[in-house]
Formats: sequence, structure tokens, C-alpha cells
Amino acid sequence: MADLKAVVAQYQELSKEWAKGGSRDLDKVGNLLEQLKLSLMKLSFLPTKGEEATIQELNVSRDTLEIGAQYSVARADTNGFERYMAQLQTYYYDYADKLPESAFKYQLLGLNLLCLLSQNRVAEFHTELERLPNKEIKQNVYIRHPVSLEQYIMEGSYNKVLLAKGNVPAESFTYFIDILLNTVRDEIASCLEKAYVDMSCADAARMLSISQGELEKYGSARGWSIAAAGGRVRWQADGGEEEKGVPSLQLANMAISYAREMEQIV
Repeated sequence: MADLKAVVAQYQELSKEWAKGGSRDLDKVGNLLEQLKLSLMKLSFLPTKGEEATIQELNVSRDTLEIGAQYSVARADTNGFERYMAQLQTYYYDYADKLPESAFKYQLLGLNLLCLLSQNRVAEFHTELERLPNKEIKQNVYIRHPVSLEQYIMEGSYNKVLLAKGNVPAESFTYFIDILLNTVRDEIASCLEKAYVDMSCADAARMLSISQGELEKYGSARGWSIAAAGGRVRWQADGGEEEKGVPSLQLANMAISYAREMEQIV
């Protein structure tokens, strides 16, 4: 049977290992995390020993989940991150009046917004955003970052999304930024495929925000045919000629814009 003092000692060991930053042992962190979660489950069945003990238990539980969420990102485990964040919601909102605010609260809530955005879960993104204070949405750097990205996407300013990778508020944001870039790139590619028969490699690479060297690998994965001699990429086996008078890049941008507007309406 675990007691609060032993659980605190376990948390301190976990926290010390996690605080090592780049030199931390992720396997050790994972083992300590699992042991601590098991102890916390046992602790929850003990009789309450006063308000002070209860608050300390809540604090340790919340702080453990926060390390777990950050550990999941370090392990590139999106599902694990989502599970930890689902549990943290209770501590951030239901126990907000009982616990001192965590220094990692808005960093993790911002990371959660970015996680939803990277999976194109726009409705859930806005649901979570509505739970946040307006002041934090406007001023908190961790919240403003995913909010700005969502605005860039809705505007079709994909170049700004690409540049955002080099201006993240925390290192952990990079993981979901990479997923978001792939999501945006795939949506652009889908629009290009539907818009016209072929396009110059240079234009296709620019629209997808990748190098012409990366275009061949990306196109191969989507079944595109790239003609080395003509320098053009073709993705439709059959299709009529592009409508005369409508530039191909303009048509692609229109298709992307319409798709985004429809998504907002739905």
C-alpha cells in the first residue's frame, strides 16, 4: 500500500530525471512514470487525511501527468499525449480554485491546440479554445502560436505556416508542427490533383513548400509521374485540358480557398 510520503519521493526522483533535459534517459523516465502512476492509483483509495494532504496529492498527480504529457511528445507518441491531456483537463479546470496554477499549464494547453490542429480537428480546436480566458488567447505566447497558425491556414497563407517552424515557443511544439506541415501539404496536393492534369516541377515544389529533390520522393508516394525531360509532374491518368484563360496556380489557390471556406461552414 502506497503512502503520500513515498509517492512524493517517487515524484521527486522522476522530476529530477526529467529535469536533466537533453541528457535525460527516456527509458528510465518511462519506467519511473509507470511506477508512480501505479502508486498514485493505490494512494487514491486511502482515507483522506485532511485538506492539506488532499491538495498535496492533487499537486503530485497533476505534476506527474504534466511530465507524462511532455514525455509522450519526446517519444513521438500522439495517443499517449492525448490521454495525458484528457486527464489534465480535470486539474486545469475542475480543480483550478484548489491548486496553485502550474507553470506548464498554458504551454501544455497550447500544445494540445496544436495537436488538434495538426490532425485537422478544427471543431475540437475551437471547442478547447472557447474554454480559455480571452486574455490568455490574446497575450499568452503558447496559446497565440496555434491560434495564429489556424488563422494562416484559413487564409491560405501556407508560407507563414512553414516559417512558423523556426519560431516555436517551446521545443516540444516542433513535433506537432511537423505533423501540421504534412497535413497542410497533403491537402494542397489533393487540391492540385483535382484542379488540373499536370504542372511544372518547379511550380509544384513551390506550392508544396518542398525542394524539387523532395518532390520526386513525395510524388512517388502519391503515385505521381514525373517526366525528367519535360520537367513536369502528372498526377491524373485521364483528364481534359486545363481550362484556357485560368492560370494553373490561380486555380489551385481558388480550390484551396473554397475547400477551407466549406470546412468553416460545415
